[in-house]
Amino acid sequence: MFERISVNPKVMHGQACIKGTRIPVYLIVGMLAGGDTIEDLLEEYPSITKEDILSCLAYAAQMTEEQISPIETIEDK
Repeated sequence: MFERISVNPKVMHGQACIKGTRIPVYLIVGMLAGGDTIEDLLEEYPSITKEDILSCLAYAAQMTEEQISPIETIEDK
């Protein structure tokens, strides 16, 4: 699903990175959250593409999706 994201224990201590780089997903997401634009990131990191940045966002979104487990209540028993 994430062709542009890699997780390799030998690269950046196994943190998710843009494939073929040592640029971690958290760095890209954090820079966007801090107000940088996609254009800013493309200037700062000329080896990555807009699609790489969007993949970082999609990866982060999936990692934060909550799994909700129903809690058994007394009434359920």
